[in-house]
Amino acid sequence: MKRRDFLKSVSGLAASAMVPAPAIWSPAKADARSETLLIVSEGGPNNLDIHGVGTNVPGYEVSWNCYDRLITHEMKSGPGGVPYYDRDKFKGELADDMNVGDMSVTFKLKKNAKFHDGAPVTAKDVKWSLDRAVSVGGFPTFQMSAGSLTKPEQFVIVDDSTVRVDFATKDRLTIPDLAVIVPCVVNSELVKKNASEKDPWGLEYTKQQTAGSGAYKVVKWTAGTEVIMERNDAWIGGAVPKIKRVIWRMVPQAGNRRALLERGDADISYELPFKDFQEMKANGKLDVVSLPFSNGIQYIGMNVTKPPFDNLKVRQAVAYAIPYQKIIDAVLFGLANPMFGAKDKPTDVAWPQPHKYYTDIEKAKALMAEAGYPNGFETTISFDLNFAGVNEPLCVLVQESLAQIGIKTTINKVPGANWRTELTKKEMPLFTNVFSGWLDYPEYFFYWCYHGNNSIFNTMSYKSPEMDKFIDGARKAAALGDTAAYDADVKSFVDLAFTDIPRIPLYQPFVNVAMQKNISGYQYWFHRRLDYRAMAKG
Repeated sequence: MKRRDFLKSVSGLAASAMVPAPAIWSPAKADARSETLLIVSEGGPNNLDIHGVGTNVPGYEVSWNCYDRLITHEMKSGPGGVPYYDRDKFKGELADDMNVGDMSVTFKLKKNAKFHDGAPVTAKDVKWSLDRAVSVGGFPTFQMSAGSLTKPEQFVIVDDSTVRVDFATKDRLTIPDLAVIVPCVVNSELVKKNASEKDPWGLEYTKQQTAGSGAYKVVKWTAGTEVIMERNDAWIGGAVPKIKRVIWRMVPQAGNRRALLERGDADISYELPFKDFQEMKANGKLDVVSLPFSNGIQYIGMNVTKPPFDNLKVRQAVAYAIPYQKIIDAVLFGLANPMFGAKDKPTDVAWPQPHKYYTDIEKAKALMAEAGYPNGFETTISFDLNFAGVNEPLCVLVQESLAQIGIKTTINKVPGANWRTELTKKEMPLFTNVFSGWLDYPEYFFYWCYHGNNSIFNTMSYKSPEMDKFIDGARKAAALGDTAAYDADVKSFVDLAFTDIPRIPLYQPFVNVAMQKNISGYQYWFHRRLDYRAMAKG
């Protein structure tokens, strides 16, 4: 997308909303609308199993609604009165009782919990599922390690309805880590029947269908087109949902998604252009929720193992060349918290917080010359097409700005279904991405994104023994309640991240969701996806 085309698209968004959108309700289904939730979005899941290889963010939504975990969060009133998950309070989902000891936690399972095929949920299923999560590798296994859950031996069957989780070390992230999406409980006997020697955890089977005990089950999935879920009337993880059926359609054109909403043919949409959200807020015909990502930023990342981004001065030059305010104004229409320009502000014990860089093309040019690249270089800048509405115009503005310091970039549009795979390869030299830490603690974000363990989300392949010492120190201090040591380590790892600048925070994004006035029960969750279980239609 060239800049002139981008600017045309910005000015023409309102008009594009008037493009005739395809009809998505057949007359036969019209009578069921009061119990059916129809969602339209740009992209959909590439895998129905959170443990799968390269499962994308839309896949989280399926897993959250179709599988149960032992525990979940209580809710509280958040910004603007929107129900918001309570980081520090938990309740049972499959567990009826949670007994936390000094070095273990014991869960008693609810009676009569059943999988979608009617099989009872037992302690054996829980252990097999947790063993699976720490053993499949990749994202799920690293997520479990974030709470010091690393070995199958930590999960102990006490009896048919009781499971104990033994702590490897004191870690305040262990209990919260059991409430995220990854430690979901899978129908072990069903999956084992469909496993093989090459695929012992049955990942190919669960990629295509759900095998959980959650409030919904997938009855049809056409990749890239549609997901249909139906309510599990036997669900005991909470109150049986009011919504009986969820139809989730992939509608690539943002103008069509907006038109479907505005004429009442769709109930909910997200991933619309930010200008659309501002206009819809102003006209008042729809309810629009805008909330900042908890523990999240959009950033420009640079692979520090590959020249020229292994050069600190090049990374600093890029940080001074980014058109921060233009991005906030022209792409986000103000719906974001800036993460730049904190020139004289001391470092806080908090995350996210703004860095000290700002747009200064002359300073960037000088740094390029000092780095040995007075004439610049060529590279690619990559983004996830699943979120093209933000990523593409953002990359166009960055491309234009970097050209002013001699960096010629080719924009690489990666299909959403392949994005996680490309992140895992760690071969992209320059890219934009969002990371939002599920557990809202600074050390959790940095463990994922900056630690030398080099998780999938350390997309820069950044390694620093000093950084690891600060992150590990903060985790230990948090577990021991040593506030002074914790504060010092958090400030130190934030300062080091901004000094070495392997990634450049741009802004804290907002979750924007537009819905019909008769939809109630929207809740903000750490994963930022929709939870259908509390929703209803008036």
